[in-house]
Amino acid sequence: MVETITAEQLRDMIDADEEFVLFDTRSPDSFEDWHVDGAENVEYSSDDDELVGEFDEDAIDAGDTVVTICATGNSASSFAEYLEREGDAHDVKTVDGGMEAWSMVYDVVPIATENDDLVVLQLQRRSKGCLGYVVGSKRAGEAALVDVTRATDEFLDAARAHGLKVTHILDTHIHADHISKGRELADRLDVPYHLGAPAATRDPDFEFDPIEPNAVVELGDVEIKAVHTPGHTTGMTSYLVDDEALLTGDTLFVESIGRTELQFADKDARDGARVQYETLHKVIMTESNDVKILPGHFSVTDDGEYIDVTPGQPMFSTVGYLWENNEILQLDEDEFVEHMFENLPSKPPNYEQVIATNAGEYEPEEGEESELELGPNRCAATAESAVADD
Repeated sequence: MVETITAEQLRDMIDADEEFVLFDTRSPDSFEDWHVDGAENVEYSSDDDELVGEFDEDAIDAGDTVVTICATGNSASSFAEYLEREGDAHDVKTVDGGMEAWSMVYDVVPIATENDDLVVLQLQRRSKGCLGYVVGSKRAGEAALVDVTRATDEFLDAARAHGLKVTHILDTHIHADHISKGRELADRLDVPYHLGAPAATRDPDFEFDPIEPNAVVELGDVEIKAVHTPGHTTGMTSYLVDDEALLTGDTLFVESIGRTELQFADKDARDGARVQYETLHKVIMTESNDVKILPGHFSVTDDGEYIDVTPGQPMFSTVGYLWENNEILQLDEDEFVEHMFENLPSKPPNYEQVIATNAGEYEPEEGEESELELGPNRCAATAESAVADD
């Protein structure tokens, strides 16, 4: 009998390095756009209960464990039943909810801090490469949530597990790759929703509690200072947490830097790149060398491979390490500007509609949010790592 497993169980099988064969039954185009690392594409129709293309029965050895996955679970379930009827595999599992469920799998990872009152939790959305944060004070029992996604319960559960009550919600900027639920959650909890005051340059169609550059949000004795870091967008704001860690949003990543042309386009594109250069060199890289860089994203390829990070492990770097090893940061200004327009990855899927949603200009229909978000983020300026090995 075919066993149904959750996307989280699939994650655990991958992390435990279990041996299994993973078949993805979506169309070849959908598969090429985005799939789990190591998956093999076998298109199958759940409507007709038949293979669309060819399938090599020899791909499965007797006794193999087989897992099937598709967009939402329907065709994968049918294919799993086909394999159980026709194949040699005795252990067949199918992922409930398919890639849509996989897109919402999270890891909650503590970030070590010097201040024993400070809590920093990194929420890793492993399929899409989104990073959000819970920042809190143990003594005050208060927390701020940063860059909240649609998985609001993941953020709330992480805060509650550490005895923290959410008192503030912040976004680093108006996102282009995923739907922010920060504003909606703030309304539900009746707490302030913050963007950096410069986000007003994006003309958001909603009210928010602006944080002026260098202003501070206090959680007991823990301070979160707003640092205006334009470049990725004009309103981009990073958050300096107790002088220990800088939450950089889409400005600086562990393996790359943020692209600029999603907002800045045409004749403004190079101006945006120069703004990004100024931000990186005259703002972020002037912080102490040991300040941790906690980005808003990590890079996932269309093939599901992770660049310079391991899901479930802390994802951060330091100012000093990136200053020495990030090759883009070592370019002079003119070289930097030209580099920003060479070999850029393709833009995030549906990014214009996602921006409109996060700016309050568009209301997705029921079920549309999942479709708008499918696929990995593409907010970095490079498809490969820009950080040299030691």
